[in-house]
Amino acid sequence: MKYTEKDNLAVKTIRALSIDEIHHANSGHTGMALSAAPLIYTIYQNMQFDVADPHWFNRDRFVLSGGHASAMLYATLHLAGFDLTISDLKQFRTLGSKTPGHPEITTPGVDAATGPLGQGLGMAVGMAMAEKHLSAIYNQPNYPIINNRVYAIVGDGDLMEGVSHETASLAGHLRLNNLIVLYDSNQNTMDAKMSQECDDNVAERFNAYGWNYLKVADGNDLTQIDAAIKVAQDEQTRPTLIEVSTVIGYGSPLANNHVVHGTVLDEEQVKETKEKLDYHFGPFEVPASSYEVFEKSKTAGKQKHSEWTKMLQEYTEQYPKLGGKLIKNINNNVKLAFQSDRAPIPASSSTRDAIHTAIQLTGKSDLNFWGGSADLGSSDKTYFDNDQGFQPDSYANNNLYFGIREFAEATAINGITLYGGSRVFGNTFFIFSDYMKNALRLASLMKVPSIFLFGHDSISLGPDGPTHQPIEQLEGLRAMPNLIVYRPADYLETIYAWQDALNQSDNPVAFILGRQNLPTLTAYQEQVKEGVPKGGYILAEAPNGDPEGILLATGSEITLALQAQQELAKKNHNVRVVSLPSFELFLKQDQSYQEKVLPNAIRKRVAVEMASTYDWAQFTGLDGAVIGIDHFGESGDGDELIKKSGFTVANLVQTYLKICKKQIDVNNA
Repeated sequence: MKYTEKDNLAVKTIRALSIDEIHHANSGHTGMALSAAPLIYTIYQNMQFDVADPHWFNRDRFVLSGGHASAMLYATLHLAGFDLTISDLKQFRTLGSKTPGHPEITTPGVDAATGPLGQGLGMAVGMAMAEKHLSAIYNQPNYPIINNRVYAIVGDGDLMEGVSHETASLAGHLRLNNLIVLYDSNQNTMDAKMSQECDDNVAERFNAYGWNYLKVADGNDLTQIDAAIKVAQDEQTRPTLIEVSTVIGYGSPLANNHVVHGTVLDEEQVKETKEKLDYHFGPFEVPASSYEVFEKSKTAGKQKHSEWTKMLQEYTEQYPKLGGKLIKNINNNVKLAFQSDRAPIPASSSTRDAIHTAIQLTGKSDLNFWGGSADLGSSDKTYFDNDQGFQPDSYANNNLYFGIREFAEATAINGITLYGGSRVFGNTFFIFSDYMKNALRLASLMKVPSIFLFGHDSISLGPDGPTHQPIEQLEGLRAMPNLIVYRPADYLETIYAWQDALNQSDNPVAFILGRQNLPTLTAYQEQVKEGVPKGGYILAEAPNGDPEGILLATGSEITLALQAQQELAKKNHNVRVVSLPSFELFLKQDQSYQEKVLPNAIRKRVAVEMASTYDWAQFTGLDGAVIGIDHFGESGDGDELIKKSGFTVANLVQTYLKICKKQIDVNNA
């Protein structure tokens, strides 16, 4: 493609609008917005998109991994014709605006929310995986119905971030040639010159990962950047990293100085920068030609969208089963219902075995469903039977082998989910969820329905010791806004929670699963079926129908609560057992339902859970008690450790009786 002075002026406009946004907000990051403008401009001249429908399924995806340069992205989206006005740009970093401080998916044209470095690159890898998987399933001769690329811009900080090693390694192993990453190599971080912090050889590193590495020496030469992108588009077997040598804060008085990274230029510096750029327009003033240069891309995108829509119609007529399934998955219209006759209900089961059954049943449905583990699927039972795995020669397969890359797994899961058209899960031991925390948080912020399965849920992992026994992790995930956490008690709760999770598309979910065998709540199946979607429910009413107290529990501890209920009845204490598999869902129910399950008048309450106790007070109140563990576990026999830690029927009964005695003493005082 031949670039002209109009194109160069458009790049200047992106730079000028970026510093106008930042100056007007008195907040933002100037450095990369000035250095990477040629990169983002050239990408959008090569991308397939439709501004009239930013969510068109076969569009190319773009991820700005260095999300601090969001002002640059917003300026580009505005010029390209997305629904972002000059007025929106003037609202940069203000409450309720379309232009928040880092990209969020509520902004038209933004495909991923980015912020913490390395996450954007990981999500781009996931998007590229999704394209490979769905195209392998659906594409037919003369019908390349899934055919797009993923572009990303990364900065020096992204490639220094340790987690980027995981995602780059994964992308190279999977030969994701549909992934094109431009590296804004300005050789500065926030605190210093790169040379003061790092002397990696990026070329050798990415060649070792199995990437196609290209170098552009002049970050302002649009023709060179474009030529490198064209080479990357023709690459058949590898993802591509294009290192583009740039100048941080280009054109500003602070150019090539690390301090410009997060600096807000003052009025005089803005004026000096625009003079240096030879840009003679006022604040937020845009020359007409800077809109015109995007017309070709806009027209081409609209035409490609129209052609694709026509192709989809023909494809559906030619391949009605495939076409119908694809459309249902794109539109999130696949609904699942558990049918007990499809799989026998076992008398007992671990929840990890239950999730294995759920995975097999879901894999046979109309849902495009896949997933895998960070090398622990064989232990946590999170795999598809008789599936050889998603690999370069078999992208249609469902088992994802993430290797020992927990963070790459989590970010890729988010990217796959953002791409759309399928549902996907990732897995590891619960204790290792800490490695994935930032990606879990971002899934929650975006409210995308990523699925995370965590096994080995408690101190029952006796011999592995405290390094592998989760204590505070459950409370930490419950504290995360928008994340739905399930800790099911048995096979039935697992199945019904799974059905509920897959039938919603507004929140990520985390399943906390165990390996110990638990009796199936067959006698309570109707209560379980109706109650699990509400997050909490009356599992077993007091034997006399008039409860004086309540026992609350989740997971394997439900069995303790049911046994304690029977023992207390022998002592003429009639109590209700409440199962709370999901705090979040229970707290979403209306007050009348919550009052029905946990009446305010019943103050004698004991909760039991093999985890930290601090989040239970909202249900037990000041008069109640919690049996939990607020210290690290120990190494030894799991059953002995459980007993030593107080998770016994006898301790649960005694704890309840102490509450009764305390209340009697108070009343008699």
